[in-house]
Amino acid sequence: MFEWLSDNRAAIAAVIVGLLILTFIGAVISGRRYSALKAKDEVFGDPERTKGGWYWVVCGVSALLLIWFYYSWGMGRAYFPHAGNEMCQVAKLEEAIAPIKAALPIGSRYYKSTLLVARNSAQLDELRAQLPRAAFSPQEQAELVTLIGHTRQLLVNSSAPAKLNQDSDSALAGIATKLDALSAQLKAGPAGLRPTSEALAQAKWGITHIEIPLLPVTAKGVLFDNAAAKAKEIAKLFNRVRNRVPANDRLIEDIKKRIAALKAANKAGNFDEAAVYTRNTYVKALERIFRRLDDGLIFPAASLDGVNASIAGLDAAKNEARGSLRLTEALLFPGPGVVKSRTQCTEQGSARWLPKPTDVVAKFVRLANPDVESGGGYKGVTLLWWKWLPIADVVGFFVPDWIADIWPGDYSRHGADGTMTPNFKDKLLAFAQGKISLGHLPMLDGHIWDSLFRVLVALALGILLGVPLGLFMGVSRFFKSFFDPLIELYRPVPPLAWAPLILTIFGIQDDGKIFLLFMVAFAIMVISARTGASGVQLSKIRAAHSVGSTNGQILRNVILPNALPEILTGVRISVGVCWGTLVAAEMLAGTTGVGFIENIARTVSDYELIWVTILIMGGLGLIFDLLMRWVIDKTIPWRGKG
Repeated sequence: MFEWLSDNRAAIAAVIVGLLILTFIGAVISGRRYSALKAKDEVFGDPERTKGGWYWVVCGVSALLLIWFYYSWGMGRAYFPHAGNEMCQVAKLEEAIAPIKAALPIGSRYYKSTLLVARNSAQLDELRAQLPRAAFSPQEQAELVTLIGHTRQLLVNSSAPAKLNQDSDSALAGIATKLDALSAQLKAGPAGLRPTSEALAQAKWGITHIEIPLLPVTAKGVLFDNAAAKAKEIAKLFNRVRNRVPANDRLIEDIKKRIAALKAANKAGNFDEAAVYTRNTYVKALERIFRRLDDGLIFPAASLDGVNASIAGLDAAKNEARGSLRLTEALLFPGPGVVKSRTQCTEQGSARWLPKPTDVVAKFVRLANPDVESGGGYKGVTLLWWKWLPIADVVGFFVPDWIADIWPGDYSRHGADGTMTPNFKDKLLAFAQGKISLGHLPMLDGHIWDSLFRVLVALALGILLGVPLGLFMGVSRFFKSFFDPLIELYRPVPPLAWAPLILTIFGIQDDGKIFLLFMVAFAIMVISARTGASGVQLSKIRAAHSVGSTNGQILRNVILPNALPEILTGVRISVGVCWGTLVAAEMLAGTTGVGFIENIARTVSDYELIWVTILIMGGLGLIFDLLMRWVIDKTIPWRGKG
């Protein structure tokens, strides 16, 4: 069943998008009707006015999902499942003619020859102006000036239309003719073209690790695929064309001899270290420019006009052949589109880092599969499942080994017959170390549970220790003065600043992460409880004293209830901060947990998995927050009504 759903995720997305649009419209209509109905009964600022409003929740969620579907290309793939493959074939053609475009203004604003002439001329002018006269003799200076002049003459000869190599001119004309023929082929359209059976057997778009199928699956795709193959051959011919100007042959040989003579003089001469470095550096700089001009890549600008016009015609034919694909791509595929690399076609823009909702769901379902042997879970650990936990492990975690150490007597020793009979002290130690079978309990297991366990334990410790201390700091001069500097010293420090130190001390196991989260929760709970205790109205405390209440009774029955709103708000804040800190700590060091999964996904650029972890973290955080809202409503229903 899941395989069928996965293979048909595009069609399923089409249905979901349609339902979301209807839901969004219905929620807006319901919300406006209800607001108009209640407009006379509600006043601005009344907290009751914010309750309800389920229709706006539905409206917001559906709008967010629609935006996600659109910018992830999920909407485009849903209604035009072959568009990505056709865009891939167009990208193949773009990749094939890219080497030709790189040499023309149509691809980079300037002819490549123009850029080479401008850059090398500027560098020759700079070399001429910076000639180190102190390092060269007058004769050598004259030789260098001659060399610079000859090198500049190479540029002049290569740029002159009258000196263009006739073979090169004929080759460029032939390339222009081939490009025009390719344009005519595109304009003829895909009539009579059919995809191969191998292409039709490819997995659908987004089903496998290959984003978009490479082989064309439509007639239009076949048209562009064929054009790309021919364009690739034309580009190879273009790359082999060189402007070998006969007048440059003699200059090149002369320049080589002069540079070789200068190198020999540098090597044989008796110069100091600074002079040798200056001479070698200058000659090498001149030689670098010469070698760039020796490969025949500079053409007269007019000689490439025909190829440039043919490429422009090919672009026009390509856009005409795209037909309705142009409109589809513009409306439903925001961003640069599809780019063809050597081995695959990849989505660009927002679709590159924002996976489609149905792909994220499919990834989550695979992770949630508890059968690790069949590919479920992650790195050999389930996402969230259960296991039989030995009770002895729980006992061993809570019972310290020193209980056996302080028991009277000695541990057993082996006898002369080579055997050892355990006594009570040995059995007590085995009990404390969890080495005695005490049965098993069902227990949650997996990456999500590991993260939840760390947060819950740290939060419980923070509440148990932080709330009493905060209450005493709110009523006692000693507690406030003694503990306040200690708390305020470490509280402003970001939790991640403590993480490297704590993880170094405790290692990458749970105790280090729990201690780090405890530090976060403890500080928040102390501040919350202290603020709540110090904010109790003095009239209530004096009234309690007037009826003979003891200090303990006042703390339990007056101060604690009045501080409860602040304490529960602190718990709510602690949950969020601990959750965020835990994920960061798991990313720094850990072998399980949601943060660990995201860290590995980040290193391999698995965007679907990254978004799965983000949604898991957001979903769990929302569940925690909703639970705390319910607790607050049930525990302190009077808040905001007095």
